[in-house]
Amino acid sequence: MKILWVKSDFLHPTSSGGQIRTLETLKRLNQRHEIHFAALDLPRPGVGFLRSSEYCTKAYPVSHPIPQKGGPRYWTELARGPWMSMPLAMQRYQSRALLRQVEILTGRETFDAIVCDFLASAANIPELGNAVLFQHNVESMIWKRHTEHAPTPWHRAYSQGQYNRMLRYEAEVCRGARKIIAVSVADARAMCSLYGATRVCSIPTGVDINYFAPPRDITPSRDLVFLGAMDWRPNIDGVNWFIGHVLPLIRERRPDCSLAVVGRCPAAEIHRLAGSDQHIQVTGTVDDVRPYLWSSAVSIVPLRIGGGTRLKIYEAMAAKIPVVSTSVGAEGLDIRDGENIAIADSPPQFAQACVALLDDFGARRRMAANAWEMIAACYSWEVVSLKFEKLLE
Repeated sequence: MKILWVKSDFLHPTSSGGQIRTLETLKRLNQRHEIHFAALDLPRPGVGFLRSSEYCTKAYPVSHPIPQKGGPRYWTELARGPWMSMPLAMQRYQSRALLRQVEILTGRETFDAIVCDFLASAANIPELGNAVLFQHNVESMIWKRHTEHAPTPWHRAYSQGQYNRMLRYEAEVCRGARKIIAVSVADARAMCSLYGATRVCSIPTGVDINYFAPPRDITPSRDLVFLGAMDWRPNIDGVNWFIGHVLPLIRERRPDCSLAVVGRCPAAEIHRLAGSDQHIQVTGTVDDVRPYLWSSAVSIVPLRIGGGTRLKIYEAMAAKIPVVSTSVGAEGLDIRDGENIAIADSPPQFAQACVALLDDFGARRRMAANAWEMIAACYSWEVVSLKFEKLLE
């Protein structure tokens, strides 16, 4: 097949779950098909384009500066948000130049499939009815949860407004696309029920089992690890909740319990929380997350906000590390509570699940083994990419 893939950013530096999912899928599709990749020249201009030959036949970068958080343009955009019809998170990636580039490509070339990767790319595709929408999240669900867990009345009002806009915009795009590929059965069902979308299917989340396989005879040097981009609001909220409400309960039983927070661009509030606690490490961007997994006893996913599926869970499982997660954190994944993961939603439950695993090496080993066997059998990226290919055909 000859495939046009339209995205809001390039895939290197790779620092988010969505980038990983797209990168691993495209690497395998590119071995069998001709991939044309059109995207905004983000997150770091020029860097992603230089490595694009790893996953596509030809790439078309389009310049599109995004305001830096905290800068004048960022606050101007934020202030205009309540008065715009399109959600701010989508408007930020709308580009006339990329729209024109896609028009030129579709007029000049004959593509067997056009993929709109993420909802944010939809505004840059002139004929959405010809495109397959690759939906990594139900975006309105994320904003609904932002509203439910907003820290102040102002945040709640703003999130509610963005939720209403996202609900309308996502419905319009989902009903307009030729087909939708969701990342879980739960997300597919949500889009059908919320938006009346009828052409929805799903693929599972994958993981590179060999890449995450731990070295022999490694001994954990810390108790807990959290992996995730720390400039993404759901991760910030989750870590805040864990440190503020769960960790004190764990410390009643294990006073020296240690935690590593591993992910890019930690917010100032995360640094403040960790600043007075010698047992909390905040790393910022790291070249390789695997050593942090391998050297930890338990991986935690304390998310209360989010959508799609969390690759970090399958990555921890591939690294043979047991996982404690909230229901939201593990949403859409093939999991069995108590067998291959521990699910807990209240602070006392989450703390108890962590302590139980930290106190029992045998329990950690059994849970990790059950999880690894599951993902090894069903969730390699090769299996996932073949399913994606069939859906495009």
